[in-house]
Amino acid sequence: MPYIIDGKTIAKEILQKVESKVLELKTNLNIQPNIATVLVGNNTASEIYVRAKLEAAERVGIGAQLIRLRHEISNQELSTVIKGLNQDKEVTGILVQLPLPTGLNPNIVFELIDYKKDIDGFGIYNTGLLNHWNTNILPCTPQGILHVLKKYLGNDLSGKKAVIIGRSVIVGRPMASILIKESCTVTLTHSKTVNLKQECQTADILIAAVGVPLLVKTDWIKEGCFVVDVGINRYDDKLTGDVDFENVKTKSSHITPVPGGIGPLTVANLMLNALKLCYLQNNLDLSWIANEVL
Repeated sequence: MPYIIDGKTIAKEILQKVESKVLELKTNLNIQPNIATVLVGNNTASEIYVRAKLEAAERVGIGAQLIRLRHEISNQELSTVIKGLNQDKEVTGILVQLPLPTGLNPNIVFELIDYKKDIDGFGIYNTGLLNHWNTNILPCTPQGILHVLKKYLGNDLSGKKAVIIGRSVIVGRPMASILIKESCTVTLTHSKTVNLKQECQTADILIAAVGVPLLVKTDWIKEGCFVVDVGINRYDDKLTGDVDFENVKTKSSHITPVPGGIGPLTVANLMLNALKLCYLQNNLDLSWIANEVL
């Protein structure tokens, strides 16, 4: 029988630990992590994501402010807002909700956010640190996936064949770097990959993060594959992932559902990153992280 991974329960465990550490900071050192979230325009999906993040911050005791910017804001105005938050000593973490409205340059986000305040962990500087395997701040979704893999496969992932579908800066590319560091053999596939189905059939671990509903079918995986579905798609008036869950689950050893799989872990790891950034900015010991949560 396949093991269906309950992302909500795992996320709750992470959030409880973050809450405990935030309380320690406040009680012992009078320090509190504080997030500034920038939301541009009125994208419905972005509104939902931001609300979930703000609710999680309130739950664990992290300070949070929402900065709403009009849809018509210029690149220069957005740059000015980010630079101001970089200089604000009360702000320990910055999050700009993506995607930005058409006409705004997303490289502003990747290039301008101070890496010491980069909660998402996919700014250019932190990406460089990640690829040198020298960072404490991993992008939130890949960090959540790594947590799941180690929870169920053990800390030693060496030798596993991992196939990733999707090469985004948010999931695919950082996930590949993380798994290479873990001594996996990694194949990063994308829309131009030849024989994608055959590539997937070689995987011990398959991570689907491409945004195509029900792309991965039963005959795309080998028996006992560990399947991680990152996709969130609206299909037939319901949310579905990139994996044909009902059929693929019968062949997999472990599988994450959509919704309720990786999504909650992304939000929980945002809070974890906010906590870690506060520790780093105050030169506090982060060694507890290795033994408690990833």
